[in-house]
Amino acid sequence: MRFAGFSALMLAGALVAAYLLAFVHPFGDAGLSSQLPARQNWGKAAMPAEVHALLGAKCGDCHGGQTRVPVYAHFAPASWLIESDVMRARHAMDLSHWDDEAAGDRQVLIAKIARVAKRREMPPVQYLLLHWNAHLTDGDLRLVADWAQRSASDSDAVRGGAVEQGDAVRGKLVFERRCTGCHALERDREGPRLKGVFGRTAATVSGYDYSPALKNSRIVWNEATLERWLADPDAMVPASNMDFHVANAQERRDIIEFLREHSGQAGR
Repeated sequence: MRFAGFSALMLAGALVAAYLLAFVHPFGDAGLSSQLPARQNWGKAAMPAEVHALLGAKCGDCHGGQTRVPVYAHFAPASWLIESDVMRARHAMDLSHWDDEAAGDRQVLIAKIARVAKRREMPPVQYLLLHWNAHLTDGDLRLVADWAQRSASDSDAVRGGAVEQGDAVRGKLVFERRCTGCHALERDREGPRLKGVFGRTAATVSGYDYSPALKNSRIVWNEATLERWLADPDAMVPASNMDFHVANAQERRDIIEFLREHSGQAGR
């Protein structure tokens, strides 16, 4: 009886210690015990209701302020592991700040969401083991892809105006705003490096893992092919990994001129 009482006391002490240690945040305080309603109502005016519901249900646990907190999350070290995942996810993309993002930055995020969803990189496998309902169905993927295409077209259509010859200075600004979520000039990111792309055959940057579709395309990048690619990559090369398009013709010309300049080719 004494041993049983001592064991119960030890267990109670360990639970109290684990509970108190949960108030220590070695990876940052994710606010799991004090989620504010304002962090949960992001984006309702800025995206379709069905998209908002989908992202909230299947992404909001880690990428926003809608984290469902199980009982064990109130005890260390489980709380530390959960906070580590949530903090890293919010650093990559925090949906709770959606309404604060500039329109161009939102467009980059939308393209990123569509890309990782299409590749089924999110939600992670270890998350799905405990939250199987977060699995993205084929219908979910179509909804996200349609949203990405529609929002890109809507965003760019408002610019309108006559199309001028491409300008590398403007193109640099557009590239930094719209393309750097995936691409850089000098190094591979989620997309391949783009310095020297003019005159290069598609899918030939050493060390980058291209889609089979692009490898088999035999495209040589020039003004005409880059124009078609930026306007609608899926129409040009179905099943490629490029999920983002630039609907505005002037922006396409400016980006192309910027890439031409960084390929060492003179403009027209």
